[in-house]
Amino acid sequence: MSYKFFENKTCEYYPCHKAERINCLFCFCPLYSLSCGGNYKIIDGSNGGKIKDCSGCLLPHTDGGYEYVVGRLKGDNENDRKTSDPERGQGA
Repeated sequence: MSYKFFENKTCEYYPCHKAERINCLFCFCPLYSLSCGGNYKIIDGSNGGKIKDCSGCLLPHTDGGYEYVVGRLKGDNENDRKTSDPERGQGA
C-alpha cells in the first residue's frame, strides 16, 4: 500500500464520487478554500452565502491527485494562498 493512495470501501459514504477507483486520502479536500483548479460549482449555501460544491471533482481522488494537492499546498501557485473567496476559483 502506498502512502499516496488508499481506498476505504468500508466507509458508509463510499463511493462518494462516480469513479472506478477513489483515493480516500483527501476525503475532505485541503484545497477547498483555494483557487484549486478542480471541477466545482458555486452554489447557494443554507445560510444564503455562496459555497463550493465539489461533488463533481475527482482531482484529489485520482492517480496523480496526491502530487497535485501537495504541490498546490506548497504554494506552487502563489495566488492560491491569497484566495479565500470560492467565487474566485476556476469552477465549471
